[in-house]
Amino acid sequence: MSGTDGIIRDETGTQRTLGYVLDVSRGDGRARCTLTLDDRHTNRHGMLHGGLAAVMLDNAMGATGSLSVDPSGLHPMLTLSLTTNFLSSGRVGDTLTAEGWITGGGRKTKFIDGRLTAEDGRVVATATGVFKPMPTGSKT
Repeated sequence: MSGTDGIIRDETGTQRTLGYVLDVSRGDGRARCTLTLDDRHTNRHGMLHGGLAAVMLDNAMGATGSLSVDPSGLHPMLTLSLTTNFLSSGRVGDTLTAEGWITGGGRKTKFIDGRLTAEDGRVVATATGVFKPMPTGSKT
């Protein structure tokens, strides 16, 4: 689970299964989701599964929205829409980082863009989404 350092590990079943780490600690309002790829993360062609790219982007973007409501990055957000564009492939051994940033919206919805990059600077995917902060205490 999350520590006081702003690094969130093993918070959800998805996070435990896939092994990514969520960082809400940098103080710039942008959350980052990081994962080093292994054979659990690939499709039948040995490349990053597109659904996993979308999961990483959704997590980084949702946590970015959360940071705009609560500095811990733990406020629940609901994804209303997510459009993902795949630009290059990820391979076993690549360390990928998804990052989100708010581009608009207000109190009830947040418009957030995201980018998934490999450590060599290659952009693997981009995304745009609309996220809704949930009422305090809500999980869905």
